[in-house]
Amino acid sequence: MDIEVRHNTKARRYEIWRQGEKVGYVDYRERGEKTLFTHTEVDTKFRGEGLAEKLVTGALDDIRRRGRTVESRCPYVSKFLDEHPEYQDLKAA
Repeated sequence: MDIEVRHNTKARRYEIWRQGEKVGYVDYRERGEKTLFTHTEVDTKFRGEGLAEKLVTGALDDIRRRGRTVESRCPYVSKFLDEHPEYQDLKAA
């Protein structure tokens, strides 16, 4: 399966593409050195395939590469962060 996470800076979101089709996104806002995630959505016909997890993982990996911290108002991202200790270092103080 051809999956790619893209950072769409103009739209302030990370998008997940599957075989050339955008199938989901996570919106964010930037505040100083912090990235605030606000909403995650995956097309209903692709739910259950683990795409939201791949999307958030890709977004968080990019945040780490860019030296930023994370705050979440999105229930999915908040739960993901709670369940994945390898991303705890990204949580804003």
